[in-house]
Amino acid sequence: MAAAVGSDFDAATAPFRRELVVHCYRMLGSVHEAEDLAQETLLRAWRARDRYDERRASLRTWLYRIATNACLTELEGRARRPLPSGLGAASQDPDAPIVPDFEVPWLQPLPDTYLRRDQADPSAWASERDSVRLALVAAMQLLPARQRAVLVLRDVLEFSAAEVAAQLDTSTAAVNSALQRARAALAQAAPRDTTVRAPEDPAVRETVERYVRAFEAADVDTLVTLLTDDAVLEMPPVPLWYAGRLDYGRFLARVFATRGGGWRMVATAANGQPALAAYCPDDSGVLRLHTLQVLTVTGEGIAYNVVFQDAQVFEAFKLVPALDPVG
Repeated sequence: MAAAVGSDFDAATAPFRRELVVHCYRMLGSVHEAEDLAQETLLRAWRARDRYDERRASLRTWLYRIATNACLTELEGRARRPLPSGLGAASQDPDAPIVPDFEVPWLQPLPDTYLRRDQADPSAWASERDSVRLALVAAMQLLPARQRAVLVLRDVLEFSAAEVAAQLDTSTAAVNSALQRARAALAQAAPRDTTVRAPEDPAVRETVERYVRAFEAADVDTLVTLLTDDAVLEMPPVPLWYAGRLDYGRFLARVFATRGGGWRMVATAANGQPALAAYCPDDSGVLRLHTLQVLTVTGEGIAYNVVFQDAQVFEAFKLVPALDPVG
């Protein structure tokens, strides 16, 4: 393997590039930073390729060691990437000022194009999808960086405690201790919601289709019926969020009163969840890209909607800036 890595480095490492980006995203909460760190990982590996020893670790394990430590270095002295709900209480004022805060390094969504839908084992696809759900990634940002690394390496990627200890230059006992603390903190921050349904579930598709029709019709009454009682709406980079069907609906009414109707929604996918690019007509009728909405759908309806208005997010999802008006 060492000879193969040395002679054709790109071919040997290419199968791992996508998953390295996803790994760095779980650690950093930013697609652009994850891309940069995955590229940095491959650059460091190329420079060290003559020192790689397949008897000590597989190529995949070696690359994850480099990537994880690159992420830990990147996270030193850095503030975590939150969502608005992680910074303060929910608003009950539908007319509260909508003022973006660009000083906060907000959590970003992950395009589903990074996930391996071609996996032969459906359970492997489901596991990867579940490991990047937006609420879970947001909760992981609350963990200290090394605990986050241990949790991802052990519980998501299923490396052994001994492998993780070698990757982090620590002891197996320290890995097990960090994992126990990380699991406890994560369970408190993001209790597992077994009612969340997969995007391919027919009921989820129907709910999303009804949501699209109602949103495009500016039909607040119907939109509200699609929400759970405790539905949450968040809007980074605006540090404003709403909890509960009533306040969510009152804010939607404000949006349509301000922006008018004629919206168009374009389906996409993020973090293993259904997502929608929302386009709003300008004065000339051209539909301008407004937001990306990432939905969490349960058996009871839409429980969570994180609405992103960020040029970097739009770029990551390759969203066109404008659509021609119908007719």
